[in-house]
Amino acid sequence: MSHPQPVSLDRIAAPHPLDPLTGAEIAAARAVLESAGLLGETVRVPMLLPDEPTKQELAAWAPGLPIDRRIDATLLDTATGVASEVVVSITRGEVLRAERVPNDAPPYGQPQYLFEEYERAEAVAKASPEWQAAMTRRGLAEHMALAFCGPLAPGYTGRADEVGRRVIRSLTFLKYDEDDSPWAHPVEGLVVHIDLTTNSVIRIDDEGDVPVPAGHGNYYPEVQGDARTSLKPIEITQPEGPSFAVSGSLVEWENWSMRVGFNAREGLVLHDVTFDGRSVLSRASVPEMVVPYGDTAPGRFWISYFDAGEYLLGKNANHLELGCDCLGVIRYLDGYVADDHGHPVRIPNVVCMHEEDYGILWKHTDLAGRSDVRRSRRFVVSYFSTIGNYDYGFYWHFYLDGSIEVVAKATGIVFAGAGEPGVRQQHATELAPGVFAPVHQHLFCARLDVAIDGESNRLVEIDAQRIPMGPDNPFGNAFTWSETPLLSESEAQREADTSVARAWEVQSTTRMNHVGRPTAYHLIPEPTALLMADPASSVAARAAFATKHLWATRHEQHQIWPAGRYPNAHQGGAGLPEYSAGDRSLDGEDIVLWHTFGLTHFPRPEDWPIMPVDYAGFWFKPNGFLDQNPALDVPESSQAHVTADAGCCGGGEGCSCSH
Repeated sequence: MSHPQPVSLDRIAAPHPLDPLTGAEIAAARAVLESAGLLGETVRVPMLLPDEPTKQELAAWAPGLPIDRRIDATLLDTATGVASEVVVSITRGEVLRAERVPNDAPPYGQPQYLFEEYERAEAVAKASPEWQAAMTRRGLAEHMALAFCGPLAPGYTGRADEVGRRVIRSLTFLKYDEDDSPWAHPVEGLVVHIDLTTNSVIRIDDEGDVPVPAGHGNYYPEVQGDARTSLKPIEITQPEGPSFAVSGSLVEWENWSMRVGFNAREGLVLHDVTFDGRSVLSRASVPEMVVPYGDTAPGRFWISYFDAGEYLLGKNANHLELGCDCLGVIRYLDGYVADDHGHPVRIPNVVCMHEEDYGILWKHTDLAGRSDVRRSRRFVVSYFSTIGNYDYGFYWHFYLDGSIEVVAKATGIVFAGAGEPGVRQQHATELAPGVFAPVHQHLFCARLDVAIDGESNRLVEIDAQRIPMGPDNPFGNAFTWSETPLLSESEAQREADTSVARAWEVQSTTRMNHVGRPTAYHLIPEPTALLMADPASSVAARAAFATKHLWATRHEQHQIWPAGRYPNAHQGGAGLPEYSAGDRSLDGEDIVLWHTFGLTHFPRPEDWPIMPVDYAGFWFKPNGFLDQNPALDVPESSQAHVTADAGCCGGGEGCSCSH
């Protein structure tokens, strides 16, 4: 990573309070930390984020007024393992708060991993006489030079020689040449447990003598052969340009307005989302995800990756490419994160924004034969992040009818171990001869700081409800719905139920629609299994957010992390269990919804050697927020044409979608 020269404070332009951090601001924050003596030779910066303004500060701010721009940094002394949290005012050039992180006592918890620690862990593993002896015993000595020792978060096992220490585990994969994919050649049963503070091996597990799979797992065209030639080009053009406008972080498209942000942990963050000038969301992001594995093997029983809280989704975000990651008329935004030393690093084109055609918006042919049809379109804001073998895309879709759809896309290379070819395993699927991929889950948590026509909201659970045959249902065909207010944080810990079409309604307590009902939005879950691990397991304590589809809490400024600030090697109980422990009222309050969604992955041969995208998500739809269909004024398509046998399909000279 590059190390730019420090930037003087007087060169930083005054931004909007919700703008993401710039490279100059990160450099200025580093200069403050350095001048305060907090960046010694062995001190690194695992995480650096904007310390966002409070809602009170935002309410008091107006264009032209100053704003106190702050950063929230986690520092780690790599020589001692001591971590601290520091808040810096970039505006004033001073440290506002510095506190030590109590990570050496229960419930523990380590800062996020440094990029340099991945290389250091591999060097420690490969220099270990025990690792070399294990490789030699297995007849793999000739492959040691090219072997890849993958660094993995350790979970929490409670082992006495690990608690309170900065631990990483290393699994070994072979490479038969420089361009080979190591994920196809796991060395089964070999685990190196490493202390990153002392740079020493705690212990080595060396169990079994399963042969290393020899078949390649390369997906590159030069290995797989020539590309097919049957697909004809699809061109997406907007000759008059896109329909959205970008000014700094402010993005406007049709009735939608929002501020688009980006940080090192959450990646994409949306602020002040409004529809038709009315507030819908104060803040929205996907701040955490967990990937727990269901295998009992020594090399995998402890695996439960928190890809945001342990590795940082934003810091690992991709530089997107036109025509590859995004198609059409694109507007990109750059992102800035801090490297291990606190220097700014620019990620070009990290956020992609574009429009997509989405089929029919509405259509009807009336009794007289008149047919009216309008095409749907959506505005897409997205980014992609690569964490080791997996790649994740996060997409926010905004529709002309006021709906929001959130989609997470999982692709990349499934994590695999080795086994005897043709011998069925209980917890893993054989993808290729000797290559077994364990069952696992990808469980995401979206955080929606809702603001339906303001911050005073109420939460109600909506279920379809059968009516027994009788006086109220003489023919047995009737059904209705029930409305159950969720008035406290304990009542708002809920599970989805597709059998009754369950949805959660966020109502305004200050505004009614034209039929006398509170204006509202529905959170509509899609079918998602919750955490499959036993409730008494370590991962259930650490990823408690994934044991419910819905949590709701009263807004607190720094309650952002579903699994806590430091899920790495944490004993459990942080995040949502702590946030909701006070069982605060949610009736007419500033409410935050936390929604668990995701995938339960039983790997299949078609996922090898690279996995086609799998999708998970949910909807946030207006339900009485508007007095009628807001898309009645959408114009007819300009791309319609006349055919000899069918006449008009709409648009064009002498032709209309209403005919």
